[in-house]
Amino acid sequence: MIGPVVYSLCALTCWLCAVLLLRAYRRQGTRLLFWSGAAFCAFGISNIMLLLDLVILPAVDLSLVRGAITLIGVFLLLRGLIWEGSAR
Repeated sequence: MIGPVVYSLCALTCWLCAVLLLRAYRRQGTRLLFWSGAAFCAFGISNIMLLLDLVILPAVDLSLVRGAITLIGVFLLLRGLIWEGSAR
């Protein structure tokens, strides 16, 4: 009963973080903000997929897709942290 509310709030939080990070990137131009915003976009999509997987379409297994999207988000964040951190 509480699960769908928590999944939705997690997705909204990820999207809010992504919007704030990408707005800050547009103002400041720091590339680490861009990569962090892109990663949070992927995490938000992953949370929406979690809601679809467990609540809306429980008969369909979307765990592989969710894992792949989350992995893409982690790679985006690592790309920003490693390459932008070493550029200094």
